[in-house]
Amino acid sequence: MNKFDQKADTWDENPVHFKRSKAIAKAIRNRAPLSQKMKAFEYGSGTGLLSFELQPDLGSITMADNSEGMLEVLNEKISKSEASNLRAIKLDLTEDNLPDEPFDLVYTQMTLHHIKDTETILQDFCDLLTPDGYLCVADLDKEDGSFHGKDVTDVHRGFDRKRLADLMRRAGFSNISFTTAFNMEKETDGITRTFPIFLAVAQKQA
Repeated sequence: MNKFDQKADTWDENPVHFKRSKAIAKAIRNRAPLSQKMKAFEYGSGTGLLSFELQPDLGSITMADNSEGMLEVLNEKISKSEASNLRAIKLDLTEDNLPDEPFDLVYTQMTLHHIKDTETILQDFCDLLTPDGYLCVADLDKEDGSFHGKDVTDVHRGFDRKRLADLMRRAGFSNISFTTAFNMEKETDGITRTFPIFLAVAQKQA
């Protein structure tokens, strides 16, 4: 069972998840030229909190995740909503082929640090985009491992912005910029710490 399957039913009960998605959605709106003509793709969508925030600003949105539990919750939310431009698919880009259709916008929140091969996933995101399409990545700034716990070894401990920008350029992106989208407070080892979450926006080179 995917570890996120176990968290799916209660994911939306955490108010921090809502606050974080709202802040990241606002940052994306401020930094990328969204329009209802755009076809968008969210990778690692979970229960779709970010895409539901962006839904009025975009044309069609495809939400992809590899957790069946998260997708079950997401599909229930889609069916209950009045949104006609949302769909969910099961996809793991570390194992599966890329979708055939191109997208004008690819975005992801708090997913990149769970993917071992950063360079390859950035190349996949670039390949998914139309020429001049936009990539928006929200994730943790470099940290000491406290976010997940220092005994957790299968994740990146955040990202150095300069290093990530270099990887984006190698993957075929330009016009790369960073901003702090949200400061997340989380208790670790009995101490409440603040973890900055950046939003990186880049454009595929035509």
